[in-house]
Amino acid sequence: MLFYLSLAAFLSLLVMLTYRYRAFIEPHLPERIKSLFPKSHNYTPLSTFSQQVGLGMTSSDFDIEANIRDGDSRAGLDEQGTQEVLEIMRRERVDFDQARLIRHNRILARNGIDPSGMPLDSKAVTHL
Repeated sequence: MLFYLSLAAFLSLLVMLTYRYRAFIEPHLPERIKSLFPKSHNYTPLSTFSQQVGLGMTSSDFDIEANIRDGDSRAGLDEQGTQEVLEIMRRERVDFDQARLIRHNRILARNGIDPSGMPLDSKAVTHL
């Protein structure tokens, strides 16, 4: 019984490690085996801080270059938020800080908050 439990634990560990290091293992697999997993070809890693700096996603008020200098281990900014800011920059022809402000004000408006931070609900208690 202990043998089978140990075997199951070892196989589970092997599966978890294979999944964790799949990006390193995949290039060494034969094409015949890679073709069994078509989704792995569509994988694109998240953008990094240095890629986002190249897209103009930095300013003196929001200094991503400081994160790079300090060796920040995070992957980068939120992908969805990055795309929204880039779209605002392109569509409205504004710089990075203005696009961030526009996106932030839209989020506040969706949640019933005006740009100053006060709730738009007339029944909201803001002081006692």
